[in-house]
Amino acid sequence: MSNNTIRAYAAQQVGATLERYDYDAGALKNDEVEVKVHYCGICHSDLSVIDNEWGFSQYPVVAGHEIIGEIVALGEDCKGLSIGQMVGVGWTAESCQHCNPCIGGHANVCAKAQPTIAGHMGGFADKVRAQWQWVIPMPDGVDLAKAGPLLCGGITVFQPLLQHGINASHKVGVVGVGGLGHMALSFFNAWGCEVTAFSSNPDKYDAIKEMGAHQILDSTDPKAFKKAIGSLDLIVSTVNVPLDWNAYLGLLKPQGKLHVVGAVLKPLDIQAFALISGEKGVAGSPTGSPVQLRTMMEFAARKDISPIVEEFAMSDINTAIQHVRDGKARYRVVMKNDF
Repeated sequence: MSNNTIRAYAAQQVGATLERYDYDAGALKNDEVEVKVHYCGICHSDLSVIDNEWGFSQYPVVAGHEIIGEIVALGEDCKGLSIGQMVGVGWTAESCQHCNPCIGGHANVCAKAQPTIAGHMGGFADKVRAQWQWVIPMPDGVDLAKAGPLLCGGITVFQPLLQHGINASHKVGVVGVGGLGHMALSFFNAWGCEVTAFSSNPDKYDAIKEMGAHQILDSTDPKAFKKAIGSLDLIVSTVNVPLDWNAYLGLLKPQGKLHVVGAVLKPLDIQAFALISGEKGVAGSPTGSPVQLRTMMEFAARKDISPIVEEFAMSDINTAIQHVRDGKARYRVVMKNDF
């Protein structure tokens, strides 16, 4: 077997069960890092690409973009990294490095950014490659067995704090306490914010408070919404289903922001005056830039923030994927490489 051969699990067609798949990755590029995968999470975005829900999948698909591993090879132009170093790779594997967003520190919105799992082979494998800027060093103190989901779900909910200049004086809300939302509660609490979670399930209230919520608003109670009008600076929606967006906008203070990170496929039904009257805004964000990823990991290490995960062996990948498809994951699934 060549040193360039990577052993993986791939979907050969839309929605297919994953099969063993070996491929020749070719010679390592000068700006590439090769990482031996130790752990890789399963994200709903992996399922969306396997199923071609977003229309840009290229088969065979080797998914997996919540990768923790060890550097085993470095291209000659790579900087600041070393063989044997523990690192992570998230949603983006490379960007152009010369456009204004890249130069300005916002490479996550580079028009030529390359997702790790679309047109590129991901981390459901023994090794993965990525451009060195997108290979994120793991700080001391991070639980490597749980850190993978931080590189996608974690940065997805952390980035709005940076984008909107949120600080400890702000009051923030989290819609959806699942794979994304439970990490949002932890991050926002550790950031010093007053955190409100939206939930309609009283059986989960104690667990939600343990995750970081200071208070819980019943998302099905119009009276609770009316009482909370104008109380929040930021609401982050992590769900992928349509909501009464105007009702949530009503909960914002003047100049407050509704930030959408859940991939809702239907257009947002928003009344213009819900925005105009209070100078409110609706925003979104696609994960984060390399510097934002590094900032998040350092903060997570300092505050001991980890997602709640269930671990599977990578050889049991189809069982693990079905567990996520069935909505049974509490709250993220991570696979340990056993190639």
